[in-house]
Amino acid sequence: MKTIFSIALFLYTTLAFAQTDKEVASQVEKLRLALIDPTVDNLSEISSINLSYGHSSGKLENQAQFIEALISGASDFAKVEFEDQKIQVEKDVAIVRHNLVADVLDGGTTNSIKIGVILVWKKEKSQWKLLARQAYKLP
Repeated sequence: MKTIFSIALFLYTTLAFAQTDKEVASQVEKLRLALIDPTVDNLSEISSINLSYGHSSGKLENQAQFIEALISGASDFAKVEFEDQKIQVEKDVAIVRHNLVADVLDGGTTNSIKIGVILVWKKEKSQWKLLARQAYKLP
């Protein structure tokens, strides 16, 4: 009986973690799409009011600045892909690492970038919200 209980607990835990990974991956995909087609609503929905958003240049933004930069076109993404993504979940915190490969429009000129990114997501009232992001230059 103990063995059956142990197997059932293992399967339940495995399925719960798989579901959580899917929830986080879904939020990351919403972020990717919001970078390309930003609105106040979609960016507010996925980000925490306590957001700390770091760029590879060292520039830091809070939630309002992050949203304004995308809405105003100061950060204008034409295409964004996330490569080599890894998700690690620990209770109500998720860490996501990936490489961001994008085409960015700058004054009518398209520049291609590839940077590393770490995202920290926190579950707030049953929804995963982006709490922190730090980009870094790849070697």
